[in-house]
Amino acid sequence: METSNFVGGLIVADTQIYEFCAPDEVSALQQQISTCVAQTSEWMKVNRLQLNAAKSEQLWCTSPRQQDRLPNIPLHVGCDIVQPVRCVRNLGIFIDSGVSMKTHISKTVSSCFAALCQLCSIRRSVSQAVLLLLVTSLIMTRLDYGSAVLAGLPSHLRNRLQSVLNAAARLVCHARKYDHVTYLLRDLHWLWVPERIQFRLAVLAFCHCNNKAPSYLAGGLHWTDEA
Repeated sequence: METSNFVGGLIVADTQIYEFCAPDEVSALQQQISTCVAQTSEWMKVNRLQLNAAKSEQLWCTSPRQQDRLPNIPLHVGCDIVQPVRCVRNLGIFIDSGVSMKTHISKTVSSCFAALCQLCSIRRSVSQAVLLLLVTSLIMTRLDYGSAVLAGLPSHLRNRLQSVLNAAARLVCHARKYDHVTYLLRDLHWLWVPERIQFRLAVLAFCHCNNKAPSYLAGGLHWTDEA
């Protein structure tokens, strides 16, 4: 279903302010956020703190079909002006204006292959056990970080992450570039990318069921009766 709403957000000093509005209400929403930030800045001054507007970012999100309608109006944060951006980094996750996760996938794949190239240059100098430990520390942790937010990801984006996993398996097992990876992944006890995402979601659900999930997460999860 195509939505006609925009989601506006502002990240200020590790604090996030977000709201949604119709396209014709952008100015009113910006004024509301600007007022909120101004009041926060005044409170900080009273308490001998300073708001760093240089590290503030403004992001508008909407469906991919409405990207050309995104507002390009700067936001006033005190005496400073914050221009809209098309991508922000939030707790290590890159969020783009279309919430497609393309930027996050691209940066993750790029950093992983850069690390794989470095490991490839030393693989003849270390044992397979050490190489496996390095791949797990430098590659697998990057693939798995925040992977729960990738649920429902299109197959062409999942395939990019899978290509990293395949290359890592071939590197550890000293396989050739075009060798099939099914048996390699099985021998390494590595799940495929879709299964790794499902596993992370299952871990979150398990923590919630056993009262081990953070309060901010547990409050958004509710049991539903099956039909």
